[in-house]
Amino acid sequence: MRLVRSARRFPLSRPVLVAGLVWMAAGCQGQARSHPAEQAGSTAWTEPAAYTYTLRSTGGERLLIGTFRVTVRDRKVAHVAGLDEQGRAVVRRAPDAVPTIGALLRELAEARRDGADTAQARYSGDGHPLRITLDRSADAVDDEARYVIGDYAVTGAG
Repeated sequence: MRLVRSARRFPLSRPVLVAGLVWMAAGCQGQARSHPAEQAGSTAWTEPAAYTYTLRSTGGERLLIGTFRVTVRDRKVAHVAGLDEQGRAVVRRAPDAVPTIGALLRELAEARRDGADTAQARYSGDGHPLRITLDRSADAVDDEARYVIGDYAVTGAG
């Protein structure tokens, strides 16, 4: 008995495949075009003179671990409150260790300039960072830093 196969079992398979590949390529194109601030090293956002924000700092073996409410005036940290046990301990020992958002962006730029294995940021619509992830050496243990920035608000004081 001879088996006969149809050359086109699924007449739409090729167009569907091509459309899927085009769609995937378009999706990748969108991902490659991250927020303009990320491409330009966060130059799309200018640090205001006065603002408040919440910082959650995790990762690695370093002093700056915990959650903080930060008040900035004249682009300098004017007040810090620790919001968890670790944050309160940092504020008691070294309140100057808590940075402005501008200082976090300078740390990101320095890590990129120095060729860190990971130096990434995610930005809000207005360009301020929402998350910064640093790992200067993937082979080193406990040199990571992760910063989550929330409750950001520009204030009139400054």
